[in-house]
Order: sequence, then C-alpha cells, then structure tokens
Amino acid sequence: VLLVESGGGLVQTGGSLRLSCAASTHTYTFSNYNMGWFRQAPGKEREFVAAISGGGARTYYSGSVKGRFTSSRDNAKNTVYLQMNSLKLEDTAVYYCKATTRKTYWGQGTQVTVSS
Repeated sequence: VLLVESGGGLVQTGGSLRLSCAASTHTYTFSNYNMGWFRQAPGKEREFVAAISGGGARTYYSGSVKGRFTSSRDNAKNTVYLQMNSLKLEDTAVYYCKATTRKTYWGQGTQVTVSS
C-alpha cells in the first residue's frame, strides 16, 4: 500500500487546514483498511491523533484534538481526510497517515506549522 499525504502548510493560530491521504492498494480494497492519523513534533514521540474505521462509521480522536479535528474518508477515491480547525501552536508537527489491515503501512508525512 502506498500512502501519500498532502495539504500541510503554514497557518496562523485559529486557522484551518485539511489534510488528505491518498492510498494505492493492491491486495485489498480501500474500505478494508482502518485508517489513522498520527503526528510527530520535533523532539517528541509520534502520537495518535485520529482514526476512522473502514466504512467510515466509527471515528476516534485523541483528547487534545477532539472537537477541533474531524476525520472522514471517501472510499470511492481511496482517500482519507483530516479536517483541522481552531489550530493551536502545539498542533505543529509532521502528520502521518497509517493504513491497517493484516499489515500496517505509513505515509511519508506532511508538515503542519502553526504560527502566532
């Protein structure tokens, strides 16, 4: 599975960004994959941000982003999204998407920088 994130960039506090993660799958259809978003800030470990089930019915969020971030997916486009609103300085990180079925796959990441 090849995962390609996009949509990162520089935004001011309080602003919004929408990240996309496009998947190229071969063995299984995209809806078979549970998808997750993680982030890693400089000097910190990678941490969980959000997850969405294969069909999109179930979503999960870390406490630090709940109510501000929304994960969704379009299985017809093999793409998962992370809508990020009310961004804070502490949201600055490289954001990665992860696909999980029998194996786990990671994208290369996209940088999100929130400035004051």
